[in-house]
Amino acid sequence: MTPGPATAGGPDAGASLFGASRRVAVLLPVPVEAPYDYAVPPELEPLDPGALVRVPLGKRIELGVVWGEGAADVPETKLRPVLERLDAPAMTESLRHLVEWCAAYTLAPMGQVLRMALSVPEALDPPKPRTGYSARVSGLEGTSLRATDARRKVLEAAARWPSSEPPPSAADLARRAGVGPAVVKGLAEGGALAAVPVVEEPDIPPPDPRRPGPTLSPDQAAAADTLRAAARSGFSVSLLEGVTGSGKTEVYFEAMAETLAQGRQVLVLLPEIALTARWPERFRQRFGAPPAPWHSDLPRAQRRDIWRAVAFGRVSVVVGARSALFLPFPDLGLIIVDEEHDGAFKQDDGVPYNARDMAVVRGRAGGLAVVLASATPSLETVLNARSGRYTHVPLPRRHGGAEVPTPELLDLRAHPPEKWQRQGVPAQSFLAPPLLKAMEETLSRREQSLLFLNRRGYAPLTLCRVCGHRLQCPNCSTWLVEHRHRRVLQCHHCDYRTPLPQKCPSCEAPDALAPCGPGVERLAEEVAARFPKARMVVAASDTLLGPTAAAELMERIEQGAVDIVIGTQVMAKGHHFPLLTLVGVVDADLGLAGGDLRAAERTFQLLHQVAGRAGRAQRPGRVLLQTTDPAHPVMQALAANDPERFLSVEAETRNALMMPPFGRLVALIVSGLDERAVIEAGKALARHAPYAEDVEVLGPAPAPLAVLRRQHRHRLLLKAARSVRVQPLVRDWLAAVRLPPGVRVRVDVDPYGFM
Repeated sequence: MTPGPATAGGPDAGASLFGASRRVAVLLPVPVEAPYDYAVPPELEPLDPGALVRVPLGKRIELGVVWGEGAADVPETKLRPVLERLDAPAMTESLRHLVEWCAAYTLAPMGQVLRMALSVPEALDPPKPRTGYSARVSGLEGTSLRATDARRKVLEAAARWPSSEPPPSAADLARRAGVGPAVVKGLAEGGALAAVPVVEEPDIPPPDPRRPGPTLSPDQAAAADTLRAAARSGFSVSLLEGVTGSGKTEVYFEAMAETLAQGRQVLVLLPEIALTARWPERFRQRFGAPPAPWHSDLPRAQRRDIWRAVAFGRVSVVVGARSALFLPFPDLGLIIVDEEHDGAFKQDDGVPYNARDMAVVRGRAGGLAVVLASATPSLETVLNARSGRYTHVPLPRRHGGAEVPTPELLDLRAHPPEKWQRQGVPAQSFLAPPLLKAMEETLSRREQSLLFLNRRGYAPLTLCRVCGHRLQCPNCSTWLVEHRHRRVLQCHHCDYRTPLPQKCPSCEAPDALAPCGPGVERLAEEVAARFPKARMVVAASDTLLGPTAAAELMERIEQGAVDIVIGTQVMAKGHHFPLLTLVGVVDADLGLAGGDLRAAERTFQLLHQVAGRAGRAQRPGRVLLQTTDPAHPVMQALAANDPERFLSVEAETRNALMMPPFGRLVALIVSGLDERAVIEAGKALARHAPYAEDVEVLGPAPAPLAVLRRQHRHRLLLKAARSVRVQPLVRDWLAAVRLPPGVRVRVDVDPYGFM
């Protein structure tokens, strides 16, 4: 890789101590645009690209990666020396390429992208040794220690300790001998045992690719053959498109087995922690050992062990969230992006990258196969498959002969919900009579129902019945969500929380605050009143605290210990519940509001996925979508069970508007504490906006979420033809504008959200 323009090694660079030493460019995991030049002391040679080093930067010492030869445009006397080369595997060329490509595409500083690849710097230090105890040949001879039964037992246990295993700790040896640890330590102090430092790495059992998997259907077998061939043939991208319940996981397990048999590593990306909860168990059943997990809920010490094990090649399979893409695999052979359409693969904070797209970049750089799996693939991926850039691998039927249920539209204008009694007082209902009847029938058959509402908490808005005051977040331009079981109001953007007040904060009227609209907690209250004998559970991201809790709940549902599940999008995909035969979508129109470019596509994908939870195994399923707009194209496509119909209409609409994937979009979000300064900065950017053929700049205008964490936000949107290289345009555009203090511009190439 050719490094960017190198600069001096920090503001306090001193004269080089090595005369005409060789110089190298070192990239640091700090927000810098390019590597810095450093001198290489002779004792550190050879220092090749990818080597991990420590270098001075100002008055501190930084970790860095050798990126190539120095640029030779910094005087020798200003170079500072590389201080240390770490005893760790070098960063591979393919990962360095990913860092460079991601930075260039997203317009993020290279050092900021590198930080994602060096996310656990303590993993580069060798683990601290523990003290082990081994037997001396002479035993108690030559020591002043008196022979006792306890000491003899310890010495005998030490003598019998297998030489193939590291020397035991005091506790382990004492446990084997049936004595206390003090006896072991006393023998070591007396010279009868040798205390030796032992460096241990976690024992990670390898998966066995030769273990037989389940019998595949003809469709699955054909798909597996295609993916196995792809895993053997270098870089390729395959779209594994299968209806819900078609067995996509079992099919791509075959590609994983092929890759593992070659002795190479595999990465599986999943969009939700709830999915990573059960996936490892399916993998263990297939391959006899669990995969290594990677997500934000892991303890820091476990992240350190896994990062290090990946780097040293002791981990064969990692399953994790989008950040796992930047782990230091030395021999990665296959990347699988499951639920490739999911918006969770797009990072909003920090570097705004899409892990699905960057997986393809890493696959191309490393010459390895990439599999994108989904029941509802994104429009971008579908068009790439149709054009022949990706191999299309279809699974058109459910495994085992189960039928995919066709959703029924339940028009709330024709079937309005009827009020129910809360402590003798009529209460608002959110469930139409036909859905309630279907739930009763499902319960009578001892089958399960899922009520889907993608809204956490009790109510999305609380207002005063007397003065109309709405409870709003003090940091964001959003309403506070009531969480009744915790008696708090919470902002789901900045996490601001406040106790639920007893009177209106504006007019001070007591007991005047009223919840508006349903959340899953409010829906659970109604279900509990209507079906008091049913076993009910709420499944949302704030009730499933981590993968372990999610796995336990999914197991309870699978075993039939739950009758009614009320869930958000964590229940929409990746789960197999044999007894779940009814899915009711409480507000099917919810995701269509807001004018987001991908609102229709995301709504279709989410509802299609959640509908697919019904009717697995041999039990037929039923899906009811409550809507006030049954004529909407999304609803019509869902009712026809025709994804192709929806994608055709969506593609036609976006092509006419020159919107992605037929055009390019870049969002510029101007933010700061001073609203006037933000407005003026937005106007300055508009005055210097690029004017070119097939390029249009919209804005500035207040963002839909105009205040976020006390930061005022305005947006500009650059829209261009697909043939336009937008990155140079935006880079020159930003360079022409001097921002006032306290104002920053965040660039989002290919934005997914418009808040």
